[in-house]
Amino acid sequence: MKNPSYFLDMPENRSSCVVFSSPHSGRDYPEAFLKRSVLGSDVIRSSEDAFVDQLFASASDFGAPLIKAAMPRAYLDLNRSADELDPALIQGAKRQGHNPRVASGLGVIPRVVANGRAIYRGKLTMDEARLRIDTYWRPYHSRLKTLLAESHAKFGQAILVDCHSMPHEAVAMASTARNTRPEIVLGDRFGASASTEIVDRIEAAFASAGLVVARNAPFAGAYVTQTYGRPGRQQHAIQVEIDRSIYMNEDTISPNTNFMAFSKTLRQVIAEIAEIGSEPQRLAAE
Repeated sequence: MKNPSYFLDMPENRSSCVVFSSPHSGRDYPEAFLKRSVLGSDVIRSSEDAFVDQLFASASDFGAPLIKAAMPRAYLDLNRSADELDPALIQGAKRQGHNPRVASGLGVIPRVVANGRAIYRGKLTMDEARLRIDTYWRPYHSRLKTLLAESHAKFGQAILVDCHSMPHEAVAMASTARNTRPEIVLGDRFGASASTEIVDRIEAAFASAGLVVARNAPFAGAYVTQTYGRPGRQQHAIQVEIDRSIYMNEDTISPNTNFMAFSKTLRQVIAEIAEIGSEPQRLAAE
């Protein structure tokens, strides 16, 4: 299924309460946007979670839906609140206390891409910002809410796996308890967005595939996990960050020679995560 805001892969038989989402893999760059930007076509893609939607494409094979962004993160960030408007970019936007994401140029309409490189010369109108939010942000989140509500109604719980990738340099200084650099970072907002049991089992799925896993550092989850993670209501949200260097060349934004092998590895991980969501009665009762 396709909407201007998203693509949706639905399983023939929805046998898992897990919902996978990929809010930063969109690559439908509007021509008018590219012409307005001061950045080249490669640089503007630097904040994109390139190919993450392809890596998780097998979700529907295991009974779980996958919703994935159509529009790129540089144009509109679906992992931000609709009111995270940047006064330095949007005319008439009011400063609403200190918000480090907005202050750094990474609001719902981003002012910069990776490494703080400015996207525009000058400001955008409030009307343009609202049009992007109404056209792309609201439909995506409306559909995501519906998917989670459907899972909860059918299985007694919902598990949202929010899929992202991270620059290799972001984990270059991080380490796990074994003093090894993490390849996967799971974010549950330090236990606030998901039950420990579910996060443990998702971690085990990645670890059993030979991947080094860390939690909440350097990424604990942003708007999506904060908003949809309600473990007390049997709705869990876990952010997954994958080191981009595993599967892509970050300079050319292209799959590397390990892409197919890693996709195969991830397919088994996805199957195990979807299986967690096929056990609603036991997990919901605990």
